[in-house]
Amino acid sequence: MNYRIAASLPTLALAIVSTTPVIAQETDDGVGPENRVVIVAQAENETQVDNGGDLGVLGDKPAEDLPFAVRSYDESLILNQQPLTLGEVLENDPTIRTTYGYGNASELFVVRGFPLFGDDVGLNGLYGVAPRQLVAPELFESVQVLNGSSAFLNGAAPGGSGLGGSVNLVLKRAGADPLNRVTAGFVGDGHVGGSFDVSRRFGEAGEWGLRVNGAWRDGEVSIDGEDRRTQVLGGGFDYDGGNLRVGLDLAYQDVRVDRLRPKVTVASATVPAVPDASANYAQDYTYTDLQDVFGTLSLEYDLADNAMFYARAGAREGDEEGIYGGITVNDAATGDGTSGFHSYIPFKSSNQAVEAGLRAQVGEGAITHEFNFGGNIVWQEDRTAYDFFTPFDTNLYDPVQVSQQPTAFAGGDLDDPYPIAKRRLTSGFVSDTVGLFGDRVLLTGGLRIQAIRQESFSYFGGALDTRYDADAVTPVAGIVAKPVEGLSLYANRIEALQQGPTAPLDPALVSNPGATLAPRKSTQYEIGGKLALADLGLGDVFLGLAAYRIERPGEGVLPDGSFGYLGDQRHEGVEFTVNGSILPGLRLIAGAAVTDATLDGGAKVPGVPEFTANADVEWDLPFIPGLTLTGRAMHTGEQWIDAANTLQLDSWTRFDVGARYVLAAGEVPVTLRVTVDNVADNAYWASAFDTFSSAILQGQPRTVKASISMDF
Repeated sequence: MNYRIAASLPTLALAIVSTTPVIAQETDDGVGPENRVVIVAQAENETQVDNGGDLGVLGDKPAEDLPFAVRSYDESLILNQQPLTLGEVLENDPTIRTTYGYGNASELFVVRGFPLFGDDVGLNGLYGVAPRQLVAPELFESVQVLNGSSAFLNGAAPGGSGLGGSVNLVLKRAGADPLNRVTAGFVGDGHVGGSFDVSRRFGEAGEWGLRVNGAWRDGEVSIDGEDRRTQVLGGGFDYDGGNLRVGLDLAYQDVRVDRLRPKVTVASATVPAVPDASANYAQDYTYTDLQDVFGTLSLEYDLADNAMFYARAGAREGDEEGIYGGITVNDAATGDGTSGFHSYIPFKSSNQAVEAGLRAQVGEGAITHEFNFGGNIVWQEDRTAYDFFTPFDTNLYDPVQVSQQPTAFAGGDLDDPYPIAKRRLTSGFVSDTVGLFGDRVLLTGGLRIQAIRQESFSYFGGALDTRYDADAVTPVAGIVAKPVEGLSLYANRIEALQQGPTAPLDPALVSNPGATLAPRKSTQYEIGGKLALADLGLGDVFLGLAAYRIERPGEGVLPDGSFGYLGDQRHEGVEFTVNGSILPGLRLIAGAAVTDATLDGGAKVPGVPEFTANADVEWDLPFIPGLTLTGRAMHTGEQWIDAANTLQLDSWTRFDVGARYVLAAGEVPVTLRVTVDNVADNAYWASAFDTFSSAILQGQPRTVKASISMDF
């Protein structure tokens, strides 16, 4: 029945099209109007990667002018690949792997071997404003990825992560052309939904813009019994009056996940065999419910032809709760184990962020300067409580369903959580990019004065527990050299001040649950190169190569059982990326990364694969107008599970296939899409990255996705 539903979408579309009159008259060039619609729509539907993005202090720049590795996945990719979460968008990046946080539906991204929490994903250049835990991709026109430390560019990430890289989401704005699009889709065993996207510009010169879009999805995905519901609505309003540009973005997101297949804690001497690809060992009563209202206001004003003042502000109100679960395997052969401490945790957050600055360009000819001055502030307040339940016996391969167990221990006010953490991050920055020899050499130097104030309060009465107030000057130095057309060589050194990590709440893991450590500093060195073959007349392909080293204090469980700083941590690696059109109609997004993440004493960091590689291919069939075939291969190398490096996950490779077909309903383009992720339905352990325990995550089973879009 499930595959019949998926197959019915293209059939329905063909039926609609077949009943719509098609204009048969040809134009002077011999191309019929319906074929012209197909050709234009197919070109507009090409999956794209933009090389460059918004680099905070430095502004929006192409990759070849930056001493950092940055690329952006645009909304065509999101539309074509039909991802349910931000993590599925980032599966396209060979340098990133996705896992979950502790116990709940909370995506965590591993970049250069370091975690990037959902709390530290940027929105329109501001921290703390994007939804945390899970992000629905439909609202965004761009997902920008920066590899490496970004504390100078954007300030310290308030959640204390993002040392290996950052992600910035850009909400949709009105483009130059009108847009009316409706989409219906199907995923997995019974997950159905639809979306709309409307865009217009108004005024004599199109100075006013409005874009409204939304989506609704609900139903069971390919994992047995795992049900997801998503509702999003966003509106972007902008004004471009020449010297003055103003934008207001408002959005709402409501995501619920029932019976999320949890991570598996390994307490046995060997790694348990992987259950069936679609197996689910979650308890029926577990869920995650996330609601967020968020938005940003931005302003740019040209003080002169070479000087601009800018300011932006953002806020988010988040309300989430859930009963979170897991499973601990004590006997790998039989799968016997316990539930661990399942928990009910309400969490409310109020975040605000502001940033303002001045960017000015001085000089011309042989020597130029681009100066940046400014500062930002982020305020955050977390209100939470917890209720952990008594563990019970279960089995990985034959899970036992039970009712919610009695409370084992609890903290805070479950009905009306009071503040448990307050943060204020302030910074001021200054930088100068010197252009030499007609900007063939770009030298960037800058300083950011960063201050972090963190207050943690007791779950038992709300009294102040700890307060940290640390500040540091974090410099950056970068160089870009363009020896020949199309080639850009770069190097950077950047420091960062991070908020200290927070210990888990589970006292079975550490003796100081909920404690927040003092802020810590890190240092990154990086060299690399970028090559745009289009500038050499060799095809529209962009290549990037980077080598880096990042050092910082490590974290973990100390010999006395407490959570704290544990030695030093050093990550070194090489990354290669390539994207673009190899030949007309043949496009590639690919790359590979080698990562050596080492702790004091020589042990490897758990959950960090030494080798990852991706290859996404799109081919527009020349002999069938409108038809595009797609394929993707993902490979992830072996990963250590535990800090002692005694247990290891096998490497894995996944293949995805798909197709999309553009046809004309009169003068209306209709796009049909079908993809199959993990086409072989392989069962594999995907990730061993976990901050607090030896936990592993199973990879997704075969997942069929189908959709139909009409632009009218």
